[in-house]
Amino acid sequence: MRTTLDLPDPLFTRLKARAALEHTSLKKLLQRFVEEGLNATAQSNGLQRSADTLPCLRGPLAVNPEQLSNAGLVAALDD
Repeated sequence: MRTTLDLPDPLFTRLKARAALEHTSLKKLLQRFVEEGLNATAQSNGLQRSADTLPCLRGPLAVNPEQLSNAGLVAALDD
């Protein structure tokens, strides 16, 4: 299937340079990028977040825990 893409000149220049560096055609490079993008989107949609995957900071807090209460946060915003 054929299609037409309107790409900004700087992006087109980068694509052509990348294709040349990889010794491939622009068509094959774009096809690979589209396939990788679609595969990455499909994989990321299958992920579910849980507390196990969230970042965890260990060590002493730089603030007093009372400052993290609702009242403490409101007071900080008022300052």
